[in-house]
Amino acid sequence: MRLANEAWEALFRAQATLAREFEHCGDWGVFPPREYGVLYALVGAEDGLRITDLIDDVLLTQAGVSRLVARLEKRGLVERLPDPDDGRACRVVLTGEGRDVQRRLGRAHARHVATAMTRALTASQLTTLRDLGKALAAAAPPATSQHTEPDPRNIA
Repeated sequence: MRLANEAWEALFRAQATLAREFEHCGDWGVFPPREYGVLYALVGAEDGLRITDLIDDVLLTQAGVSRLVARLEKRGLVERLPDPDDGRACRVVLTGEGRDVQRRLGRAHARHVATAMTRALTASQLTTLRDLGKALAAAAPPATSQHTEPDPRNIA
C-alpha cells in the first residue's frame, strides 16, 4: 500500500509540475490552456461532443465547461448544434477558425511537451510511461460513475 501511494504521489507531482510549466511557459497567446483543452477534445470528435462529454476531458464542472464553451462560441471557435440523438441536448463542434487555432496552438504545445519529456526520460522510459498511463486509465471505473457523489459511508 505504501509503494502504491508513493507512486501516485510521484505521478501526481510530476503531472502538476509539468502542467504548471506548460501553463506559464507555453505559447498560448490569448488562450488559457483550459480553452485549448476544449479545442483539443473537439478536434477528434467529428460529430462534436456534448457538454457532459467535455467534462471528462477538461476536468471542470458542468457549469465551468458551459461558461468556457460560451466564451469560445462568442469568439467564433465553436458552435452548438442540435444533438440528433437527444432533442434536449446540443453538441459542441469546432468551427473552421477553431480548428485553425487548435492546430497552431497544438503544434507549439507538442514541441514544448516533447522538450520537457525528453529532457528527463529516454525513449524506453517514455514507452514505459505511456504504457503505464494507458493501463491505469483502462482500469479506472467508467466515466459516468466518476460524476456521482461518493457514498459517505465508504469514506474512511
